[in-house]
Amino acid sequence: MKTPYLRRQEEVKTAHGYTWSDYYSWIHQSNCLEILRNKNKLNPEVRKYLEDENTYTEKNMSDTKNLQKTLFKEIEGRIKLDDESLKFKDKKYEYWSKTTKEGNYAKYLRRKIGESKIEVYWDGDVEAKNKKFFSAGDIQVSNNDEMLAYSVDDKGSEYFTIFVRNIIDNKIIEEPILETAGGITWAYDDKSFFYSKLDKLHRPRQIFQHVLGKSPKDDKLIYNEKDERFTASFGLTSDENYYVISATEHTTSEVYYIHKDDKDLNPKLFIKREDGIEYSINSWAGYFWMNTNKDAEDFKVARCSHKNINQWKDFIPAKTGTLIGGLVFLKNWIIRSETSNALSKIYVRDFQSNKEEELIFTEEKVISPGISLMQKNKDTDWIRIEYDSPKTPSRIFEYNIKTTEKKLVKERIVPSGHNRDDYIVERLEVEGHDGYLIPITITRHKKTKLDGTAHVLQYGYGSYGMSSQVGFSSTRLSLIDRDIIWVTCHIRGGSEKGMAHWKGGKMLNKKNTFFDFISCSKYLIEKKYTSKNKIIIFGGSAGGLLVANVVNQIPDLLLGAIMAVPFVDNLTTNMDHSLPLSQGELREFADAKNNKKHFEYIRSYAPYDNLEKKDYPNILITTSLSDSRVLYDEPTKYCAKLRYLKTDYNLLLLKCEMDAGHSGKSGRTSAIEEIAFDYAFALKISGKL
Repeated sequence: MKTPYLRRQEEVKTAHGYTWSDYYSWIHQSNCLEILRNKNKLNPEVRKYLEDENTYTEKNMSDTKNLQKTLFKEIEGRIKLDDESLKFKDKKYEYWSKTTKEGNYAKYLRRKIGESKIEVYWDGDVEAKNKKFFSAGDIQVSNNDEMLAYSVDDKGSEYFTIFVRNIIDNKIIEEPILETAGGITWAYDDKSFFYSKLDKLHRPRQIFQHVLGKSPKDDKLIYNEKDERFTASFGLTSDENYYVISATEHTTSEVYYIHKDDKDLNPKLFIKREDGIEYSINSWAGYFWMNTNKDAEDFKVARCSHKNINQWKDFIPAKTGTLIGGLVFLKNWIIRSETSNALSKIYVRDFQSNKEEELIFTEEKVISPGISLMQKNKDTDWIRIEYDSPKTPSRIFEYNIKTTEKKLVKERIVPSGHNRDDYIVERLEVEGHDGYLIPITITRHKKTKLDGTAHVLQYGYGSYGMSSQVGFSSTRLSLIDRDIIWVTCHIRGGSEKGMAHWKGGKMLNKKNTFFDFISCSKYLIEKKYTSKNKIIIFGGSAGGLLVANVVNQIPDLLLGAIMAVPFVDNLTTNMDHSLPLSQGELREFADAKNNKKHFEYIRSYAPYDNLEKKDYPNILITTSLSDSRVLYDEPTKYCAKLRYLKTDYNLLLLKCEMDAGHSGKSGRTSAIEEIAFDYAFALKISGKL
């Protein structure tokens, strides 16, 4: 089959005294955000190219059809299709969710406390019927248990429409509210609810109140964020006395609060925003509680009385290299988390004695722990604690904080069978190019030989301070069971080792993210986990930026790369402040538009701008036409330019979902199909068909 070709048309670009040519910039449309709503507005020539790429990909992956079916059956076979969550005890009802073997989406259920009749108040499969794409942004029952407010995106564009219905008869009772961010918060009195409206650049910067019975045209603007770098969100406090509005960008935040009895809903500023200072607040037991990095790089918790919000006292002090998380309140207990060296811990504190203890979940060292409340009433000693690990499916216990009684109430079942003792999990540290120690988590089958013959799937992200998790993934077993070692690299740019770990991989330190990942690749070869040309690297979104950069730097060491919705033309995006995310990320990736030094730095590592005429490894790129975060044109022009330049005969495949968004296709079946496709590519290039 003929290789797809995208027409070259030179555009000469200039910035900060530099001049360069971009031969594929013509595919970007000034009305790109309209394509999110209506894909028929896509340039027909670009559509034809994407369709050709999809056909080319399908042709080149045709020999994996049976393997994809096998992988699908394996992955689905590890999922308990008929499953129910544990119940949460509200004031009048118990609420929970379930999935069925036949369905693709969750059902939400409830029953009155003390009664046996079960109501299905939301059925995702019914709501998604006849829709090519379906995503529920939020599903919120009113405080009086009578109404359901929910939001739906049926294109993948993340423009959510809000609906309200009576639960008793399932009838819609309000006009739909269009183009929202999806989140819904009921007012304490149930006479209204709050939501964020998306602006013309797809950013949630306005908070509105919708009063039931009135037209959305009359909705009251509660908050309007004027700084285009910031977005706004709305929430409640634990004591149910306040509403909270948070204005945030990646490094700075500002909070406003409104007492529930304030009928005018006038937001009061808590602490004025200060560049580089983040904070969030909660309210409980007569105090405001603040989680902040003010004078505490890795955060601390401080509190003040409601009567004097200017007199703060540290409650949980800062610890260098340890991220201090927020608090969960019960009447007599405070529960909190902290993270250091890519591992999290949970602590419980007695409200009266102020004594604190760590909750020990298991003897396993590399775990992902968590807690959840069992009921609305905070006058209880019981909570649920949960953990999983790369080799252990999740286990949930009901735990009495006072007596330490613990009982297992739910364990994730792997229907096709799973023996955790067949797998080995290692936490190691790799020395980076500058001596910095990088944590890595390795999961392998006990029968896999460590003599350099095994393949490795090396995963990384390393942006926005987001930590790569170390929990259980039943899908990965399809690779691990075939002698592919899964390695998660906790590189700089995440916050696994605290805020310094994040700062060390952002702005003008961004290259450390890539260097760390490369150091991990070389370490895995040196220690005989794998060998040259046996590593497949994988990352999505900003992780795609990582993977594409590393492909440019060490193509000779790699067998392949999988880039999911990759951020690969980051220089162009960074300089275009009309795009949805660009201005909000200027403190993450720097500002190439207005700063020459920033421009030079980003240009020096931007994957698209640094493609060269040379051999590249096998590459699979996936994207979605309705993606509002990484627009389809980034991976499209990247693929076209790479096709033009590369001098090898390795696979270069572009797969564009025409009815999906940033997270891919919707529904359980489609999600499994996408994973099976990616894994089939990895196994194909590994010679494991």
